[in-house]
Amino acid sequence: MLNLERLRTLDALARHGSVSGAAEGLYITTSAVSQQMSKLEREVGQRLLAKNGRGVRLTDAGRLLAEHAARILSQVELAQSDLEAQRGQVVGELRLSAFPTAARGLFPLALSALRERHPALRLRSCELEPERGIAGVVRGDLDLAVVLDWYNKPMALPDGLVKAPIMDDPADVAMPAGHRLAGRDEVDLAEFADDEWITWGEGEFCHEWLMFTLRSKGIEPMVGHRAAETHTQLGLVAAGLGVCIAPLLGRHPVPDGVVTVPVRQRVRRHVYVIWRADADRRPSIRAAVKALQAAGESLG
Repeated sequence: MLNLERLRTLDALARHGSVSGAAEGLYITTSAVSQQMSKLEREVGQRLLAKNGRGVRLTDAGRLLAEHAARILSQVELAQSDLEAQRGQVVGELRLSAFPTAARGLFPLALSALRERHPALRLRSCELEPERGIAGVVRGDLDLAVVLDWYNKPMALPDGLVKAPIMDDPADVAMPAGHRLAGRDEVDLAEFADDEWITWGEGEFCHEWLMFTLRSKGIEPMVGHRAAETHTQLGLVAAGLGVCIAPLLGRHPVPDGVVTVPVRQRVRRHVYVIWRADADRRPSIRAAVKALQAAGESLG
C-alpha cells in the first residue's frame, strides 16, 4: 500500500525540482524529505531519485509515479472538499498569501473577521508577489492567493484555477510636494517624460506593467530607484528622488512632503483571489473569499 504522505513528498519534489524546495513547500526539513523518499523507494522496490550534480533528479520510475501521485492527491483534495461541503463546517487549516499592499490593506480586516466567525479555522498567511502566489496555489503549497493585474495588462492564469474579484484599486502618481505638477487636479502620464521613476523590482509584474504603459505613450522611462514596498517608494519620493505610481490600497499614511495626484486616464489595478478548482466546494474557501470581498468592499 502506497503511503499518501510519501506520495505528497514525491509530488513536491517533482514540482519544486529540488529537495530543499520540496522541504520548504511542505514545511519540513530536508532530512525528512530524504527519509520519506528512502521509505517510498523501499515500498515500490525501485530507485526514484538519482544524483544530478550536487542535487537529485527523478528517475523514469520516479517521474511515472509522480504523475500518478499528482492525480491521486488531486482526487484526495476533491474528496476532502466534498466531505467538508457535506459537513458544512468551516474547519481545518487555510493557507493564504497576498502581495504586500494587499497583505497590509486587506488581511487585517479579512482574517480577523474570519477568526471571529470561525474559531475552528486555523489561518496561515504570508506575503508573496502575484507570480509566486499563483505558483504556490498551483503547486498546492497555498489554498488561496490574493493577486492583481492592471486595467491594460491582464495576468494569464494557469488552467485549473478559479478566481473571484475583490476590488478595483485606483492608483495615482506620487511626487514631491515641490514638483511642478503637484498642484494639479489630475495629470497625464506623458507629462512625466523627463522625470526619474521609482519603481518595483526588475521582472516584477507591476514593474513590467509600468514600463509597458509608459512606452505605449512614447516615453522611454528613466528608472532611478527600485523598491518592492510602496512605503519605501514613497519615502524615496519624499526625499525628492523621483516619482512613483501609488495605488490606494495599503499606501496610507502618505509621508510628509509627498503629494498624490489622480491620473486622467484613471489607472487601476484589479485585485482578486484565486484558488484551485478541485477545492471549490470547501466551506473554508468560500468563507475566506466572502471575508476578502467584504474587506475589499469596505475599503473601496
